[in-house]
Amino acid sequence: MNLSFFIASRYLVAKKSHNLINIISAISVVGVGVGTFALIVVLSVFNGFEQVISGLVNDVSPHLLIEPRYGKTIDTITFPAGRIRAIDGIGALIEVAEEDALFRYRDKQHIGRIKGVGSGYCEQSHFASLISSGDFILQQDGYDFAVVGAGVAWFLGVNVKDPTSLLTVYLPRRGKASVLSFEQSFSSNSIQPLGVFSSQQEFDARYVLVPVEWARSLLGYTHEVSTYEIFLSEPEKLTGIQKDIIGILGPDFKVKDRFQQQETLYRIMRSEKWAIFIILTFILIMATFNVIGSLTMVILDKRKDISVLSGLGAAKRVIQKLFLTEGILISLAGGVAGLFLGVVVVLLQQHFGWLKLGGDSGSFIIDAYPVNLKLLDVIAVFVTVASIGLLSSAYTVRQALRRLQSDNLKNE
Repeated sequence: MNLSFFIASRYLVAKKSHNLINIISAISVVGVGVGTFALIVVLSVFNGFEQVISGLVNDVSPHLLIEPRYGKTIDTITFPAGRIRAIDGIGALIEVAEEDALFRYRDKQHIGRIKGVGSGYCEQSHFASLISSGDFILQQDGYDFAVVGAGVAWFLGVNVKDPTSLLTVYLPRRGKASVLSFEQSFSSNSIQPLGVFSSQQEFDARYVLVPVEWARSLLGYTHEVSTYEIFLSEPEKLTGIQKDIIGILGPDFKVKDRFQQQETLYRIMRSEKWAIFIILTFILIMATFNVIGSLTMVILDKRKDISVLSGLGAAKRVIQKLFLTEGILISLAGGVAGLFLGVVVVLLQQHFGWLKLGGDSGSFIIDAYPVNLKLLDVIAVFVTVASIGLLSSAYTVRQALRRLQSDNLKNE
C-alpha cells in the first residue's frame, strides 16, 4: 500500500488531539456530500423535464420538415415527391399548407394558425393519442372537419358535441385586397370542429388542423403547399435519409430534423441546465472552504508527526503528498456519499414517482416530478467534486506547510 495513502487514511478516521478538528472534518464531509447530492438531483430533474418536453414536441413534430429557402410556398408540380418517397425508410410524405388566421366561434374570436394536412397524417403522426375530447377526424363521407388545440378550444369555448356551431376561419386575401371592405380583404370559410387535442401549451393555443385541400382553397393556392412533413418507418436511419433528401433537393430547400425545428427550445433547456450546474458548483466550492479549514487544522495538529517523518528522512514531497491525499479523501468521502445517495433518490423517484407535482387534481400532464439519470452527469459531477477537492487541497497543503516551515525557522 502507498505510504502517503496509508497514513492519510489513518488520519481521516483516527481521533485528533482536539475534538473540534473531528467536528470540522465531519462538517466538511457533510458539506461536500450535500453539494454533490444537490448537483446530481437537480441535473436529473432537468433531464426529466427535458425528456417530457421533448416528448410533447415530438408528438406534434415530424421526423423531418422540408421548407422553401426562399419564399413561402413549394410548387407541388415541380417538387420531386416521387424520388423522396422512393427513399428506403420513408413512411409518409405529407403536404402541409398553413398560415396565420383569425378564428371565430359563436361570439368569440381568437388569433392562431391554421394547418392543413394531407392524407395519411392521422395515421403517421401521434395526434390521435393526444385527443382529449371528440375524435381525430378531418374527412369523412366527403365532408371536411377540424381538430382544434386545447388552448384554442378554451379561448373560443368550442363544443365538439354541438353540430350546429361552426368554426369560421378568416385569412388575408392574396393579391391586392381592398382596405375599405372587410369581405374583400379577407377570405373566409366555416368548418365543424370534431375534436380537441392537448400537447404543449404553445402549440395548443395556436393551431387548428384541417384537410390540406380545404386550407389550400381558403389560401387561394392551386397546387402550392407551405411545407412537406416526413414521417419515417425506420427512425434510426434519420441522418442518412436527411442527407439523401438534401442531395435530391439541393440548396433551394431546408431539411430540418426535430432538433433543428425546435432549436431555440432545446438550446434554452440545455443552457438552463448547465447554468444551474455552474451555480451549484459555486455552492460546492463554498462548501470546500470547510475542507480547507479542516485540512489546515490537521496539518497544525500533526506538526510532531511531520517532524518525526522529516527526521526519518521523508522528503518534503512525500509530506505534501500525504496531506494532499488527506484533503482529497475528505472531499471524496463527502462526494461519493452524496453521489451515491443522490443516485439512489433519483432512481427511486424515476421508478416509483413518490414526489408528486400537484396531488391528484389532474391539472398536470404528469403527476410526479420527472427525473432521468444520465451516466454523463454522474461522471461530470464526480470529476467536478474530485477537481475541486484536488485544487483546494493542493493550495491548502502548499500554504500551510510553507507557513509551518517558516514558523519552525523562526523558532530555531
